Amino acid sequence: MALNESAALLDAEREARRAPPSCGEQARYAQWLAWTSHAGLALMLIAFASYLSGALPAYVPRHRLPEIWSHPVARYLAETGMPRGWGWARLLGYGDMLALAGVALLAASAGIGLAALLPRCARHGDRAMVAVCCAEVLVVSLAASGWITH
Repeated sequence: MALNESAALLDAEREARRAPPSCGEQARYAQWLAWTSHAGLALMLIAFASYLSGALPAYVPRHRLPEIWSHPVARYLAETGMPRGWGWARLLGYGDMLALAGVALLAASAGIGLAALLPRCARHGDRAMVAVCCAEVLVVSLAASGWITH
Protein backbone atom coordinates (compact mmCIF):
# COMPACT_ATOMS: atom_id res chain seq x y z
CA MET A 1 0.00 0.00 0.00
CA ALA A 2 1.39 3.41 -0.93
CA LEU A 3 2.09 5.99 1.73
CA ASN A 4 -0.58 8.34 0.33
CA GLU A 5 -3.22 5.59 0.46
CA SER A 6 -2.33 4.79 4.09
CA ALA A 7 -2.56 8.44 5.07
CA ALA A 8 -5.92 8.74 3.32
CA LEU A 9 -7.26 5.67 5.15
CA LEU A 10 -6.08 7.02 8.51
CA ASP A 11 -7.73 10.37 7.79
CA ALA A 12 -10.98 8.62 6.82
CA GLU A 13 -10.93 6.53 10.02
CA ARG A 14 -10.31 9.61 12.18
CA GLU A 15 -13.16 11.45 10.46
CA ALA A 16 -15.51 8.48 10.93
CA ARG A 17 -14.75 8.41 14.67
CA ARG A 18 -15.45 12.13 15.00
CA ALA A 19 -18.73 12.12 13.07
CA PRO A 20 -21.87 11.28 15.04
CA PRO A 21 -23.53 8.03 14.05
CA SER A 22 -26.24 8.28 11.45
CA CYS A 23 -29.54 7.42 12.98
CA GLY A 24 -32.94 6.89 11.44
CA GLU A 25 -34.60 8.67 14.37
CA GLN A 26 -32.43 11.74 13.86
CA ALA A 27 -33.27 11.84 10.16
CA ARG A 28 -37.00 11.42 10.83
CA TYR A 29 -36.97 14.15 13.49
CA ALA A 30 -35.02 16.47 11.20
CA GLN A 31 -37.44 15.80 8.34
CA TRP A 32 -40.49 16.63 10.47
CA LEU A 33 -38.74 19.69 11.89
CA ALA A 34 -37.96 20.91 8.38
CA TRP A 35 -41.51 20.31 7.11
CA THR A 36 -43.24 22.01 10.00
CA SER A 37 -40.77 24.91 10.06
CA HIS A 38 -41.21 25.54 6.34
CA ALA A 39 -44.99 25.26 6.65
CA GLY A 40 -45.02 27.70 9.58
CA LEU A 41 -42.87 30.23 7.73
CA ALA A 42 -44.99 29.88 4.58
CA LEU A 43 -48.18 30.38 6.58
CA MET A 44 -46.73 33.48 8.24
CA LEU A 45 -45.69 34.96 4.87
CA ILE A 46 -49.03 34.21 3.22
CA ALA A 47 -50.97 35.58 6.17
CA PHE A 48 -48.83 38.71 6.31
CA ALA A 49 -49.25 39.31 2.57
CA SER A 50 -53.01 38.80 2.94
CA TYR A 51 -53.03 41.22 5.86
CA LEU A 52 -51.02 43.92 4.06
CA SER A 53 -52.93 43.59 0.78
CA GLY A 54 -56.29 43.74 2.50
CA ALA A 55 -57.30 40.31 1.16
CA LEU A 56 -58.03 39.43 4.79
CA PRO A 57 -59.29 42.06 7.22
CA ALA A 58 -57.23 43.07 10.24
CA TYR A 59 -58.50 42.38 13.75
CA VAL A 60 -56.43 45.27 15.09
CA PRO A 61 -56.47 48.11 12.54
CA ARG A 62 -52.97 48.92 11.29
CA HIS A 63 -53.33 52.62 12.00
CA ARG A 64 -53.76 51.83 15.73
CA LEU A 65 -50.63 49.71 16.05
CA PRO A 66 -48.11 52.53 16.71
CA GLU A 67 -50.39 53.88 19.43
CA ILE A 68 -50.91 50.58 21.28
CA TRP A 69 -47.66 48.64 20.74
CA SER A 70 -45.94 50.31 23.65
CA HIS A 71 -48.64 49.40 26.18
CA PRO A 72 -48.30 46.58 28.70
CA VAL A 73 -50.01 43.37 27.59
CA ALA A 74 -53.06 43.79 29.86
CA ARG A 75 -53.78 47.25 28.47
CA TYR A 76 -53.14 46.11 24.88
CA LEU A 77 -55.64 43.27 25.33
CA ALA A 78 -58.20 45.59 26.90
CA GLU A 79 -57.91 48.27 24.20
CA THR A 80 -58.03 45.83 21.29
CA GLY A 81 -60.60 43.40 22.67
CA MET A 82 -58.10 40.63 21.98
CA PRO A 83 -59.00 37.37 23.73
CA ARG A 84 -56.54 35.84 26.20
CA GLY A 85 -54.74 32.55 25.73
CA TRP A 86 -55.74 30.49 22.73
CA GLY A 87 -58.78 32.67 22.03
CA TRP A 88 -56.94 34.09 19.02
CA ALA A 89 -57.51 30.75 17.28
CA ARG A 90 -61.21 31.66 16.87
CA LEU A 91 -60.11 34.74 14.90
CA LEU A 92 -58.18 33.02 12.09
CA GLY A 93 -60.28 34.82 9.48
CA TYR A 94 -58.25 37.95 10.22
CA GLY A 95 -54.86 38.33 8.55
CA ASP A 96 -53.05 39.46 11.68
CA MET A 97 -54.44 36.51 13.65
CA LEU A 98 -53.72 33.99 10.87
CA ALA A 99 -50.04 34.96 11.12
CA LEU A 100 -50.15 33.78 14.74
CA ALA A 101 -51.06 30.30 13.49
CA GLY A 102 -47.73 30.25 11.65
CA VAL A 103 -45.94 31.28 14.84
CA ALA A 104 -47.78 28.56 16.76
CA LEU A 105 -46.78 25.97 14.15
CA LEU A 106 -43.13 27.06 14.44
CA ALA A 107 -43.35 26.79 18.21
CA ALA A 108 -44.89 23.32 17.93
CA SER A 109 -42.33 22.02 15.41
CA ALA A 110 -40.12 20.28 17.98
CA GLY A 111 -43.09 18.58 19.65
CA ILE A 112 -44.50 17.45 16.32
CA GLY A 113 -41.13 15.98 15.37
CA LEU A 114 -40.88 14.13 18.67
CA ALA A 115 -44.43 12.83 18.37
CA ALA A 116 -43.52 11.51 14.90
CA LEU A 117 -40.68 9.50 16.49
CA LEU A 118 -42.93 7.70 18.95
CA PRO A 119 -44.18 4.88 16.67
CA ARG A 120 -40.69 4.12 15.40
CA CYS A 121 -39.13 4.09 18.88
CA ALA A 122 -41.97 1.94 20.24
CA ARG A 123 -41.60 -0.51 17.34
CA HIS A 124 -37.88 -0.85 18.13
CA GLY A 125 -38.57 -1.34 21.84
CA ASP A 126 -36.69 1.82 22.86
CA ARG A 127 -38.72 2.53 26.00
CA ALA A 128 -36.35 5.22 27.27
CA MET A 129 -36.72 7.23 24.06
CA VAL A 130 -40.51 6.76 24.10
CA ALA A 131 -40.60 8.08 27.69
CA VAL A 132 -38.41 11.08 26.84
CA CYS A 133 -40.49 11.94 23.74
CA CYS A 134 -43.76 11.61 25.67
CA ALA A 135 -42.45 13.74 28.53
CA GLU A 136 -41.23 16.44 26.15
CA VAL A 137 -44.50 16.54 24.20
CA LEU A 138 -46.48 16.61 27.47
CA VAL A 139 -44.44 19.48 28.96
CA VAL A 140 -44.60 21.58 25.80
CA SER A 141 -48.33 20.88 25.40
CA LEU A 142 -49.05 21.85 29.00
CA ALA A 143 -47.02 25.02 28.68
CA ALA A 144 -48.81 25.98 25.47
CA SER A 145 -52.25 25.14 26.86
CA GLY A 146 -52.19 27.91 29.42
CA TRP A 147 -53.20 25.50 32.17
CA ILE A 148 -49.94 26.18 33.98
CA THR A 149 -49.81 29.74 35.27
CA HIS A 150 -47.58 31.54 37.73
